[in-house]
This record gives sequence, structure tokens and C-alpha cells, in this order.
Amino acid sequence: MDHTFRRAHRLLKTDEFSSVFHLRNARSNTLFQVYARPNGLDHPRLGLVVGKKVAKRANRRNYIKRTVREWFRLHRDTLPPMDFVVRSRQAYHRDEYHDAIAALAALFAKLARCRNS
Repeated sequence: MDHTFRRAHRLLKTDEFSSVFHLRNARSNTLFQVYARPNGLDHPRLGLVVGKKVAKRANRRNYIKRTVREWFRLHRDTLPPMDFVVRSRQAYHRDEYHDAIAALAALFAKLARCRNS
């Protein structure tokens, strides 16, 4: 299994983000909002949005992005071939890491169920 997070697994361009936001297939909870759109590829891709309103300091925003990327990297093989954009709604700290990851996994599971039904 290849657990790297290559360029092919990222949403990079504004048009790619816009197309996912435009479809409006989203699920949310207190920490995250996850948008999804089928991409026609054989693998999922991830885009991240963590604004300054969520976390003022860059190191806090980077921590949030790093943890989401890590979860995606480890669970990429179980996800459907879709473009996902994860928008952070609230900052969390290291002691809340496991709760945040559980919340993120629940949102991805909801989106996968909606796609299958």
C-alpha cells in the first residue's frame, strides 16, 4: 500500500475547489464541513480550507491541515473516487485530536453512504 500524499491526490486550482463547492453536497458538524463531488478518476482527492477566523495563528491552522491530511492519507484506500474539500469550522488542540479525527471520519462515512444510496 502506498500511503504517500502525492500531488495527484490534492485539489490545487481554484476551479477544482469551485466545482466542489458549486455541487453543494456537504455534511457538517461543529468542527468540520466536508464537501464532496465525483471526480471521474480512480482515486479521491483532497482540498483544505482553514481560515484566519478559525485560528488566528498560522501554526494552529497548519496543525489542523496537517491532521486532516494525515487522516486522509491513511484512509485514502477506503474512500470513493471523489473530490473532497474539508473546511474547518472551529480550531482544536492536541488534547482534542482524537475527538476531531472521529468527527472527521463520521462526516466522510456520511458522504460515502449518501453516494451509495
